[in-house]
Amino acid sequence: MSKPFHKESMTEHKFKLTDGKEYIALDKLLKLMRVVGSGGEAHAVIQEGMVMVNAVVETQKRKKMRPGDKAEFNGQVISIEA
Repeated sequence: MSKPFHKESMTEHKFKLTDGKEYIALDKLLKLMRVVGSGGEAHAVIQEGMVMVNAVVETQKRKKMRPGDKAEFNGQVISIEA
């Protein structure tokens, strides 16, 4: 008898943009939220297609993340708020 499939549990975080800022770059977001250890690691995981933005694989390192966007990596979900 097989075990039922369980979706990997996701940890959700919120990132509030600083007053006057319209966006944050995806690589900077991953680094500031400490889901990667460095900017270089952020670039690598994005280029390797390991990061999703709004449920689509994203390979642009400096993708502009705006309010309402969600980034997913390694069981972490980050929602951008104004």
